[in-house]
Amino acid sequence: MIRLEHISKIYPTGEVLKDVNWELNAGDRIGLVGANGAGKSTQLKIIAGEMEPTEGEVIAPASLRIAYLTQEFEVDPARTVREEFWTVFTQANQAQRELQKIHRQMESAPGEDLDRLIHEMDNWQRQFEALDGYTLEARIEKLMPTIGFSAEDGDRLVSAFSGGWQMRMSLGKILLQEPDVLLLDEPTNHLDLATIEWLETYLKGLNVPMVIVSHDREFLDRLCNQIVTKRASVSAVYAGNYTAYLDQKVFNQEVQQSTYERQQKEIERQQAFVERFRASATRSTQAKSREKQLEKIEVISAPLADLRTLQFQFAAAPRSGEVVATVTDLSHSYEDKILFLGANLEVNRGDRIAFLGPNGSGKSTLLRLIMGLETPSEGKVTLGKHQVIPAYFEQNQAEALDLEKTVMDTIHDEVPDWKNEDVRRLLGRFLFSGETAFKQVGALSGGEKARLALAKMLLQPANLLILDEPTNHLDIPAKEMLEAALKSYEGTVLLVSHDRYFIGQVANKIVEIRDGELRTYLGNYHYYLEKLAEERQKAEQGKIEAEKTVKAAAKRVKEQEKKAKRKAK
Repeated sequence: MIRLEHISKIYPTGEVLKDVNWELNAGDRIGLVGANGAGKSTQLKIIAGEMEPTEGEVIAPASLRIAYLTQEFEVDPARTVREEFWTVFTQANQAQRELQKIHRQMESAPGEDLDRLIHEMDNWQRQFEALDGYTLEARIEKLMPTIGFSAEDGDRLVSAFSGGWQMRMSLGKILLQEPDVLLLDEPTNHLDLATIEWLETYLKGLNVPMVIVSHDREFLDRLCNQIVTKRASVSAVYAGNYTAYLDQKVFNQEVQQSTYERQQKEIERQQAFVERFRASATRSTQAKSREKQLEKIEVISAPLADLRTLQFQFAAAPRSGEVVATVTDLSHSYEDKILFLGANLEVNRGDRIAFLGPNGSGKSTLLRLIMGLETPSEGKVTLGKHQVIPAYFEQNQAEALDLEKTVMDTIHDEVPDWKNEDVRRLLGRFLFSGETAFKQVGALSGGEKARLALAKMLLQPANLLILDEPTNHLDIPAKEMLEAALKSYEGTVLLVSHDRYFIGQVANKIVEIRDGELRTYLGNYHYYLEKLAEERQKAEQGKIEAEKTVKAAAKRVKEQEKKAKRKAK
């Protein structure tokens, strides 16, 4: 269907892709993975025809319809939802707009203009019908409920919907094009967990080959059946999902390491023989023969080093008391939006709690209340009394950085005993490499500042970490490093994240914000999902039992009515 052959791409800043080779066939769902800057989005743009490769070619049928969902959802907040969907059909949309314009003009037009307007309306009407406009309208109406929009939603403005719903609009616009191939670039960015899970389910139901770029490892696990990655400019294809790719990578590295070591031992043995008998009167011929054989050997390379080369631990901090924080009868609201209503929670030493709930449910607000940065409307939110030392990372944490310092100095000042190469390796994991490490903080982008703020905070002595979306702007190697650090951390962690894989690796408790309450699940993320499934099953069973009770009651009433009629006769 699509084949990339010897693709390379060179920017003024350097080579991003080199000799990339892989193909997409019917039924494939390929995940492109790798560090930021590895050329994942570049490959999508080359496939979509938005960018030309420096070398190589993309081989695909000329008739192939390729749809591309970018990281930025291209919707106009001033349009209605239905109007936004109509923009996909450019010519038919123009004809429809002209017809609407003429209808408005006819309402107030003088009699002498009516004939002209009727003639124009007839022309546009013919064009609309020739473009199969009524069928397109039916397609839009059919699509809307499949992606969650009601008929009434079609008349609402795009601006009235959240980012998650705007993503659905962008996806819907793509699906209206009836693509043969779907390209998705970070489709889960800025979505809450419920919307991500909806998107997974929806995409699973599509019979369209896909190429997906995502740092959401759970998303890659649930959707992909192939993984394509690039290390040291070499592209490699792995069968299976993301977890299978990790297993295969480890296995391949172990096999390569074992083969490499065996060959190195054999080479050393043969070289020792050559050196020993090179000048021997009786065995020099045999030594020369072996020397020629060594020259012809295809040397096996040592396995490529793992990207995660730096392991670090959090700075040591005093042990806190058993009770780290308490939430007592908390009620809190913004204007007319109630977030919490009599909520209670106790955080104990060693808890790693992930707070879950839809966007706007109050997750970040709860972290701010625990830190004392907001005052609750009612109730109490307090830290423990015995040696609780909190460190707080919020999404605008970058605003507290010293803009005059360099990136390197910002970290070095926190850990003055570290060597420069240790600081550089840490910064590299947070995507500061090369000259970027010596840039002034004031010259960094918002995302770069956020990453630097996180790297700096992780070095502060604290026994309570409060983390609000800490994995934003991090690629997979950096996430893995943060996960490893949190697993070995001996303190308490409170976190908000939309990264389910990260939550699954770190959290040992889940607190869901639902109907103003804090509902605690005493297990990890997968335990929480199991309990949710049980709750849904019980609710469904309860609904069935209630329906049976209602039907039984109705049946008894009918029987009593029949008896009463018979007695009356």
